[in-house]
Amino acid sequence: MKAILVPGFWLDGSSWSDTLPALEAAGHEPIPITLPGMGADRADAAAVALDDQVDAVVAALDAAAADGAPVALVGHSGGGTVIGVVTDRRPELVARAVYVDSGPLAEGGSINDELPIEEGVIPLPDWGFFEQEELAGLDDATLERFRASSIPTPARVANDTVHLDDERRWAVPSIVIASTMSSELLQQLIAKDHPYVREIAKLRDVRYIDLPTGHWPQFSRPADLGAALVDALS
Repeated sequence: MKAILVPGFWLDGSSWSDTLPALEAAGHEPIPITLPGMGADRADAAAVALDDQVDAVVAALDAAAADGAPVALVGHSGGGTVIGVVTDRRPELVARAVYVDSGPLAEGGSINDELPIEEGVIPLPDWGFFEQEELAGLDDATLERFRASSIPTPARVANDTVHLDDERRWAVPSIVIASTMSSELLQQLIAKDHPYVREIAKLRDVRYIDLPTGHWPQFSRPADLGAALVDALS
């Protein structure tokens, strides 16, 4: 199966590198992408909106599905919101939606409007900004490499409102790879109608894969994340 891999904040397509061998060995075709504002165009990142990133993934999905082959979308962190909106735009083309320590947001939500903005972008904050649970599994050397390669995220992507209008998205088979929060905790939040999981609660075909670690399993447990992605696509 083709799998479009959408990175989260501060990351580009190379962040998936250590998960690719497992996918390729299982016969899948991973397609890691770098979102608008996060590559060669980063100088113009302040002008990049959430819809610009969604449009880029829609274009990649259309191209990948042109030969009729099944295509999965994989989104990490903020990339989960992006693939959730893409699934709303193209539900008939998404064979699976895989959310890595993330999930789709409901209508009217925004990814994170509390991140500190500098000149229209959001640099990677100091590590003290994050909960310790989010940093689990990352040693000092990995944190240093992460920071050195981090790319400021367009502020509008974090703050723009999510708009959805096709309820067929709820029928797309979906998998949540639960890292920072366990699947048990996610289920508890669903029972409490927490806004973070309100859209997950509406999915009609969803399963969970627990991968206990921090928020960046592609760095803390890359081989295990690769195996989890293979499981999700099976």
